[in-house]
Amino acid sequence: MADITIATQHFVDIEKIKNGVITLKKGGVRKILIVSGVNFDLKSEDEQSLILRTFQNFLNSLDFSAQFFIHSRKVNISAYLEYMLERKEEETNELLKIQIEEYVDFIKSFIEDNAIINKSFFVSVPYDSAALENKTKSGVFDFFKKKAPQNVENLDERAKLEQLDHRVSQIIQGLEQIGLRVTPLEDDEIVELFYNLYNPQLVEKKELKITKEQAS
Repeated sequence: MADITIATQHFVDIEKIKNGVITLKKGGVRKILIVSGVNFDLKSEDEQSLILRTFQNFLNSLDFSAQFFIHSRKVNISAYLEYMLERKEEETNELLKIQIEEYVDFIKSFIEDNAIINKSFFVSVPYDSAALENKTKSGVFDFFKKKAPQNVENLDERAKLEQLDHRVSQIIQGLEQIGLRVTPLEDDEIVELFYNLYNPQLVEKKELKITKEQAS
């Protein structure tokens, strides 16, 4: 049987990632925004109702499709445990040394049966031709099932980016109204996000820089 090797790029409908913009092979463009969470359960009933109404009004105001999705990632805390062990070696108090060692052992035992999962919230903002957008409404990114009409490739690049930026601004303003922080991902963060999406079985090497900023 012949040995067939197929590059991963054949399955990914991305032409390039530049200046925070994902350009698809068929001409569409995307930006991905990371969104902070809100502890809804800690809000009063009035606050919850206000958030829901505001979010509903925001969704109804959109005249284009956008994909909201949650990315769950297994967190690698090896670096944290190594730091704690280094801290133990520097500690002069024997009691604290023992406590640090017991703490590290507890964490190691805990994560053997309970993976630490970090959830990040994203919005994928698209821009395609009107004909293309009307054809597809489902999927996280809507990257892989589209057949772009010829006029998509002929659209002026600057005009496409201006329309995309307008949509991004509309999304950001709408979400900020309910107290959420929204930040567009940069190139390296987009690459890492896709790496994690296509390799869900692997322990994440590190957290997204922007994820850490959102958590702080």
